[in-house]
Amino acid sequence: MKWIKDFNLFLFDLDGLLVNTEVIHFQAYVNMLRRRGYNLDWTFLRFCEVAHFDDDSLKEGVYSKFPNLYEEEPNWNVLKKEKNDNYLDLLKSSKVDLMKGVEALLNCLKKENKKLCVVTNSSKPMTDMIIAKQHLLKTIPHWITREDYLLPKPNPDGYLHAISLHGEAGDRIIGFEDSLRGLSALHQTPAQCVLIGNITDPKSKAMIPSDAFHFETFDDIPDKLL
Repeated sequence: MKWIKDFNLFLFDLDGLLVNTEVIHFQAYVNMLRRRGYNLDWTFLRFCEVAHFDDDSLKEGVYSKFPNLYEEEPNWNVLKKEKNDNYLDLLKSSKVDLMKGVEALLNCLKKENKKLCVVTNSSKPMTDMIIAKQHLLKTIPHWITREDYLLPKPNPDGYLHAISLHGEAGDRIIGFEDSLRGLSALHQTPAQCVLIGNITDPKSKAMIPSDAFHFETFDDIPDKLL
């Protein structure tokens, strides 16, 4: 991993990038809708394509599929809270695995004494529970959770806050995301952007900025990045 020597500050998303929790988020949405009498029959891949596209795509996708749901509850934040409550319940009894390549990368970054920070749309209670289940995440000293900034991704607030706290003049910064909305947030900062994940939708691929790197896993990053 020779490329890590080229950077001083490393910024990371959490869900779907460092840990395989997106499947739990998906199940929480399925459960929330089922309790209201709706059957979300999307595949997990379809869920990711919709949820990762931009900030409103999941809301619009669910309401479009279930127009009666909008009549029943037009406030998406109410549904989101029900989903988040279910997610926390699921998380308590779920195993949380690291994504491919994360263990080797975090161990290497620790050895090189690099500055690390996670910037997530997840709340602190969610984040604390994930850290408790994956002790290697404790090697990351800095965490920016949803309570720490005003506007969620795709706005850059969280990343800019992290850079203001942990960046120094002359730092070369690199950030990693697994979603287009996260990548959009990162792209509005001085960080070199890297998208990690299997992007199959042509529309999504076309939205990856030309100056961003894209790899399926952390293991696919070449020794020389720049």
